[in-house]
Amino acid sequence: METNGIELKHGMEGDQDLQFLLQGGDLLKVRSSHWKKTRFFKLQEDCKTVWHESKKTLRKKQTFTLDDIKTVHLGRQSDILRKNTEEQVEGRCFTIMFKGHRKNLDLIASSEDEAKQWVSSLEKMVSGINNLSHQQKTEHWIFSCLRKADKNKNNKLSQSEVKDFMRLVNIEVEDDYAEMLFKKCDKSKSGYLAGEEIENFYELLTHREEVDVIYGEYAKTTGFMSPDNLVDFLMKEQREKVTLAEAHRIIDKYEPDENAKEKKLLSKDGFHIYLHHPEALVLNSDHKELYQDMSQPLNHYFISSSHNTYLMEDQLKGPSSTDAYVRALLKGCRCVELDCWDGSDNEPVIYHGYTLTSKILFKDAIKAIKEYAFKTSNYPVILSLENHCSVEQQEVMAHHMSSILGSALVSSPLGDVMPTEFPCPEELQGKFLIKGKRLNKLEKNYAPDDTADDTDMTEEESNDDDDDEQKELERSKKKKLKLAKELSDMVIYCKSVHFNGFEDAIKNLSFYEMSSFKEGKATGLAEESANAYIRHNVDKLSRIYPAGSRTDSSNYNPVPLWNAGCQIVALNFQTSCPEMDVHQGRFLVNGKSGYILKPAYLRDLDTEFDPITLTRGEWLQHKTLHVMIVSAQQLPKVSMKKSSIVDPLVKVQVYGVQADVAEKETNFIENNGFNPTWNKNFQFDVYVPELALVRFSVEDHDSTSGNEFIGQFTLPFNSLKMGYRHVPLLNKNGDVLPSAGLFVHIMVLDAE
Repeated sequence: METNGIELKHGMEGDQDLQFLLQGGDLLKVRSSHWKKTRFFKLQEDCKTVWHESKKTLRKKQTFTLDDIKTVHLGRQSDILRKNTEEQVEGRCFTIMFKGHRKNLDLIASSEDEAKQWVSSLEKMVSGINNLSHQQKTEHWIFSCLRKADKNKNNKLSQSEVKDFMRLVNIEVEDDYAEMLFKKCDKSKSGYLAGEEIENFYELLTHREEVDVIYGEYAKTTGFMSPDNLVDFLMKEQREKVTLAEAHRIIDKYEPDENAKEKKLLSKDGFHIYLHHPEALVLNSDHKELYQDMSQPLNHYFISSSHNTYLMEDQLKGPSSTDAYVRALLKGCRCVELDCWDGSDNEPVIYHGYTLTSKILFKDAIKAIKEYAFKTSNYPVILSLENHCSVEQQEVMAHHMSSILGSALVSSPLGDVMPTEFPCPEELQGKFLIKGKRLNKLEKNYAPDDTADDTDMTEEESNDDDDDEQKELERSKKKKLKLAKELSDMVIYCKSVHFNGFEDAIKNLSFYEMSSFKEGKATGLAEESANAYIRHNVDKLSRIYPAGSRTDSSNYNPVPLWNAGCQIVALNFQTSCPEMDVHQGRFLVNGKSGYILKPAYLRDLDTEFDPITLTRGEWLQHKTLHVMIVSAQQLPKVSMKKSSIVDPLVKVQVYGVQADVAEKETNFIENNGFNPTWNKNFQFDVYVPELALVRFSVEDHDSTSGNEFIGQFTLPFNSLKMGYRHVPLLNKNGDVLPSAGLFVHIMVLDAE
């Protein structure tokens, strides 16, 4: 199928990395100690699909696209390569990790140079794809569908192929409509479309009536938008304070037609391109960068936190894997959990105790964490240890952490005197903090007559992290937990203690002594004594974790706990669900640093704020949110059945304090995932905007079995941009759907 030069070469013709991948080569694919087979891998001519040949004649040739790749890493970093290859092939090994739940591809090249070349070439192409504009992605998606529809590969589309193509792009049309479109484009009357006719067909299909109408209202200069017209649009519709200079910059950057650009005019195409650009999307682009004050004490932030981080699936029999740590850290997680048990050969292991989940070596987990901790964010990572090891193996844990993490491990307080509050995220960049048991109070280290009266015992009672009945039994049998001094001394700012009520905490606990709460206990406190909980969290940390009864690794709603000032609200990152979407939405902003500054009224010891009763105060900033769901574009199919076309509907949900929680939905549009239009208006009252989040989700309507998820996007209420905005859509794993989106109009007004 001719694509008239619209390809993914990104101006890379003649590029050595691209040439290397197009040429391809043999690699050894590793699945286990017995299964290691040579496969030929090469990048297809579309510069996007990687194909590899299986020696079995019946096996279909397997492919994946560069879009599917999450990350590529050199060396024996995956569990499979570590277990099933020798150390001497370290430099020849590399792993391709995919988005979603697709298994890694573990490969060995014939030389170290070749492995390096594969890794750098793939990384370069993947980053090229990520930098494509929305228009290029849409064109590429449509052209790959055209290519699939062209059954006999003659670079022409017959009428029945056009109908197949429309099914592929998720639109079911009546025969006469398809025929009408076909005839309109078949200028040569040859009975098929070729070359320019296909381009016209593409233009007709992607024509956005709703955007044209808006453009028409402001294009007052001989059918084009002048800089003045553009300023008019941006100020009136988009509620942006802009100058004429800004309008000139936009025209210069986004106008594709050189003639129009020279005349300082914005064409309809230029307007389309601008509206899809990240700076014009629904998420305030200033908030994508680090924009908050990072010099407050650590406990003044919400911290992106994971529970049972080592699990890939459920808590009873799912596999444990170092990859699970990599995935969580790449998503910006800043607090990971390590469930440590005695292993063989004096090497501690990590797994979910008393269950059939597989085990990984503690030292492998620490190595993976060290490697990936600061790739997405440079702010500190907390290692939450749930320690079930003997003193001997605790000493091994301490040794591994100090030798692998080195100077990045905070093993003594910053500064020379006993601290009275937490250091700030800024000071702790690139650092690891250990959360766990400690034999004595930190103050002891600063006592003039340091008569070390620490014993090597600590109350096992205080281990509130254990989260199921079997562990309760263990605990009652064994009141004392022996603790290795080396491990105890590494716990500086996050000492685990038992929670005995807010009064006791005020009287007896130092700022660095923190408790973990099972979700039920925490939710109870957040409902019944929210203000006391908020004040507790003004100078201490709280960690919340899912109930042990959630054996399927489902999640609870984190929002009520954030509303009560809890910082470390840990979720199962391995589970795709609305709760995880909301979590990712909360941490989408502030440079994906994993730290979000709590509002001022959650950082003040005398605060009167209560998210349940909502008394008057600075937090009450009553707003009215008006949302119009205009249309959606290029929604993916939910089922791969050829005949299945989605019937989409859109839900808008507000999360926040109880008074703000709301949900509204549109009607469904039958058989159209390509360009459904709703023009549906919703209105919401939002009383505490600083704590609110908005979730847009698209579902495939099904009256018999419940709707199916298509895509969603969640963002903080205060990061919404007003006016006509495109909303990108993420799949259930939180990755962007390449060309899909919603088109909405948003207005936030002060309530009367």
